[in-house]
Amino acid sequence: MANSQSQIPNVLPNVKPEKIVGLISDTHVPTRARCLPKNVFQLFETVDYIIHAGDLVELSVIDELEQLAPVLAVQGNMDCSTVSSALPKLNSLKLFDWKIGVMHDPNTALGMGKMRELARQNGFNVFIYGHTHNPNIKWEGKTLYVNPGSPTNPEPPFLTKPSVGFLKISKETIVPEIVNF
Repeated sequence: MANSQSQIPNVLPNVKPEKIVGLISDTHVPTRARCLPKNVFQLFETVDYIIHAGDLVELSVIDELEQLAPVLAVQGNMDCSTVSSALPKLNSLKLFDWKIGVMHDPNTALGMGKMRELARQNGFNVFIYGHTHNPNIKWEGKTLYVNPGSPTNPEPPFLTKPSVGFLKISKETIVPEIVNF
């Protein structure tokens, strides 16, 4: 966990990030998309890690993403049994002193309550989630919540573009970003 001096700023500092994490969710390959969009590979070309927040549908999505960087993934509600048995519901990654948690659907329909509880119980500085297909960045105190949206099936249709997210991480800061394409 970050020391009491560390803060997660809301603005990009003039510091080059030491690690970049690509965030992706709700790819639904091959049920809603034949494959991952080429834009994902271009955008994630220089990331150090990739976090997939579930609804891969098939494990081959991880194989493709691992050509770019190590992948941390969780199961989603639409994943086939092979994916569900291979991946946990909740997972985490620690970079520097920051703890990043990920879960596909922490009861998002019921609001932020479950996410707050999971973040607090597990000491997460950042909580990544999916399920809604709608990108979102939300700060609550020193905890950051990010939904990268979906690169293949954004919601609501016609109002939301395909998207992925990024975390730019240094020892002192974490800066989130959503990229629409």
